[in-house]
Amino acid sequence: MSFMKLKAISTLLTVINFINNNNKKSGQWWQSLHRTMLRGVLGKTFRLIGYTIQYGCIAHCAFEYIGGVVMCSGPSMEPTIQNSDIVFAENLSRHFYGIQRGDIVIAKSPTDPKSNICKRVIGLEGDKILTNSPSDFFKSHSYVPTGHVWLEGDNLQNSTDSRYYGPIPYGLIRGRIFFKIWPLSDFGFLRDSPNGHRFSDD
Repeated sequence: MSFMKLKAISTLLTVINFINNNNKKSGQWWQSLHRTMLRGVLGKTFRLIGYTIQYGCIAHCAFEYIGGVVMCSGPSMEPTIQNSDIVFAENLSRHFYGIQRGDIVIAKSPTDPKSNICKRVIGLEGDKILTNSPSDFFKSHSYVPTGHVWLEGDNLQNSTDSRYYGPIPYGLIRGRIFFKIWPLSDFGFLRDSPNGHRFSDD
């Protein structure tokens, strides 16, 4: 074999070896870049998840323990609260047993746990309640048991309330409504019951 052929083969082998080495280095570089990018993406993703959980917990605590805006539906609280009125409900009172007679509350429906009801507290535990409409000739009364409240709508002629399903456990109360936000023409604190008090003093 001539000297020129040997030199050509040697040069070719050198080129092949150079290409292989470069390919290895290039592959290592891409792998390193890929790992760096992956770590960056995962880091941002985990941070985003962490922030979401953190602020989600804050929002949950705010709505659970402080309060929030609620849209009321139905005619049972007319004329105090009309259908589609927007109100603010605070949740602190129920946690500290600060619910009083005359308060308007949001509670879980005792007949449908998936639904909420908006009613006025007529009686607390131990109260003797007038259980029929004030216009009825014959009067009937009921006592509110321990750990319960008696709820009624202000629109007595069009309200399904404790007169039908009885007193409800205090634990079903979700919040106390005390301020109307919408409509703006009725903006402000809520009015007292148009029916007066319905618990007996004797």
